[in-house]
Amino acid sequence: MKKLRVHFVGIKGVGMTPLAIIAKEAGFVVTGSDVDQEFITDAALKKAGITFFSGFSAEHVDKVDLVIASGAHKLNNVEVQAAEISGKQVITQGEAVGLFMKGKIFDKDFTGISIAGTHGKTTTSAMVATVLKDAGLDPTYVIGTGDVGSLGQPGHFGKGRYFVAEADEYITDPHGDRTIKFMWQQPQIAVITNIEYDHPDVYESLDDVHGAFLAFANQLSEKGALIVCGDDKEIQRLLTVYPRKAITYGFSPTNDYVITRSSISGEQTFFWVSAHGTELGEFAVRASGDHNALNALATVIVGLELGLPVEKIKKGLLAFRGSKRRLEFMGDLITGAKVYDDYAHHPTEIKTTLQALRKQYEKKKIVCIFQPHTYSRTKMLLNDFSKSFTVVDSVVLTDIYASAREQVDDSVSSLKLAELMAGQHKEVLYLATLSDVVKYIDQSRFRSDTVIVTMGAGDVYKIHGELNFV
Repeated sequence: MKKLRVHFVGIKGVGMTPLAIIAKEAGFVVTGSDVDQEFITDAALKKAGITFFSGFSAEHVDKVDLVIASGAHKLNNVEVQAAEISGKQVITQGEAVGLFMKGKIFDKDFTGISIAGTHGKTTTSAMVATVLKDAGLDPTYVIGTGDVGSLGQPGHFGKGRYFVAEADEYITDPHGDRTIKFMWQQPQIAVITNIEYDHPDVYESLDDVHGAFLAFANQLSEKGALIVCGDDKEIQRLLTVYPRKAITYGFSPTNDYVITRSSISGEQTFFWVSAHGTELGEFAVRASGDHNALNALATVIVGLELGLPVEKIKKGLLAFRGSKRRLEFMGDLITGAKVYDDYAHHPTEIKTTLQALRKQYEKKKIVCIFQPHTYSRTKMLLNDFSKSFTVVDSVVLTDIYASAREQVDDSVSSLKLAELMAGQHKEVLYLATLSDVVKYIDQSRFRSDTVIVTMGAGDVYKIHGELNFV
């Protein structure tokens, strides 16, 4: 196998870092570049021994064979332009996941396992990879986050036959190729956790989103297995036109795999499963909420489809310890309040995550610090956002985190969202900057009767470095 020299443009992106780690572990020569800002992937890159350039220069791609660029850096990046001019192969992150899964670049034949869905992709992918790792199968995996405690790193090149990857419904290149990212993947097993309207900069309607997921499902071979949450209305609609049998799971007794009951104790969720009328018993996972019971059940089905015994799957689920920025416990402030962090940036994700937190802390005050992500999503789903925080006591809104792929839109703002929420929520504050939020938390001196959760897909998590933890 030729040891390729691979350069990653935008290497610190959550989709790029796992690929860089895989390439490094496979024996390739890996280089990369990115902006001089803190990312949640910095520690993972350092741990993997991957050094990268701060800033971009045409000289960085002089001696490489393959350039992989994130969507944010595909257009007008000097490194991409230099590589293309010199005739080097340039692909995007989405294409790279598909290329790696095919295995030819590694001279290896993988069995692909793709996890798709508007919500839950990262957590479910991490659960599946953890179960396979714990079973001694040493999978290769691409998990779109900075760290997965049970795996050690968000990416890994394993000796086993399985390749686990998130299957993203965003487009390949916001400035060019509008192929949906997950269409580059050709898995033998596919999971769809849910289908909901998101990415209004890509999809004009829910029907468009539905069509993309149907196209993804139809890519499976006749011998492939499609595993879907049968409780989801859009998945129910998909199944009416999907030409083959799918395996369904959920709380409804009409599913093939049914959660007959569930409970939360501390940061663990316990759930009981019946499959085709046969009791599979009790399962437990270190992740809070019924949505995580569903993610875990999807993982159980993947394991069973691969021939793993139920007891090994149960053991593997217990090994899972959560993922970075997925209701991650950050610690206790010196004043006594507990602090969590979560990546939720869609109204449904926010509502579901906060409901899980409320079940965990029924009698405590919950303060949610929310940073909306992208103008387009905030504008399109403004009314839904306003109704997503009903179970918490206080909401603090900070300015919208703008994506590099969009223009500023003055017609929408966090202040307007705060004004819309004011009439239906007991306490809503608008604090423009993250430094304002830090001052607010310091001055409020929240005690042990309070839980604070920072939430959003931007950089709101950075305030943790400014807070006074025990």
